[in-house]
Amino acid sequence: MLKHADIWRAIDRLAERHGLSPSGMARKAGLSPTLFNPSKRQTGKRKRWPSTESIALILQATGTELDEFVALADIGAAPRAKLPLLGLAEAGQAGLFDEAGSPVGKEWDEMNPPGTGDPNAFVLEVSGKNLEPAYRDGDKILLSPAEKPRRGDRVVVRTKDGEVMAKKLGREGAQKIELAALNAGDPPVTLLRREIGWMYRIVWASQ
Repeated sequence: MLKHADIWRAIDRLAERHGLSPSGMARKAGLSPTLFNPSKRQTGKRKRWPSTESIALILQATGTELDEFVALADIGAAPRAKLPLLGLAEAGQAGLFDEAGSPVGKEWDEMNPPGTGDPNAFVLEVSGKNLEPAYRDGDKILLSPAEKPRRGDRVVVRTKDGEVMAKKLGREGAQKIELAALNAGDPPVTLLRREIGWMYRIVWASQ
């Protein structure tokens, strides 16, 4: 049975995992920024519990499943390993990925990940307005090499020439693939498979 301290521990850990303070996470979920403040968790001997609605909203805002939230409440739960983080605009530079498409080098930062079972997952941060309205400046997108992209999925593609693009996967053929734009301003792109270094599915975004 979850106790009062367990619920608040899970909320604090969830905020930390997403690089937020408890008040920042509340704001992200459309709640009052003071709702999760430590000073409001107990008044004298009276314990204050967060509402089920507020928990549901922060789970939705962070893309977290209920069982994952419950696991965060465990006082003995081990913290997750941090994921590599880099700006999307910098991801085309040489020396950032090995031949298998995994992050390498010292240029990468780190962040606490959302739920993913892929040990090779990494995060790219969007900059500028080129991907609006799908993604905005500062949004972070989680890529999973273990997830096979399917038609209609949002993906990030890196060509062997170092060009990096976020698109929607269209028709796939034996020799080429079609990529649709995430905004109305860009035309679709067709790439030969031999031109592609890697193509990974976007499995989460910090929106």
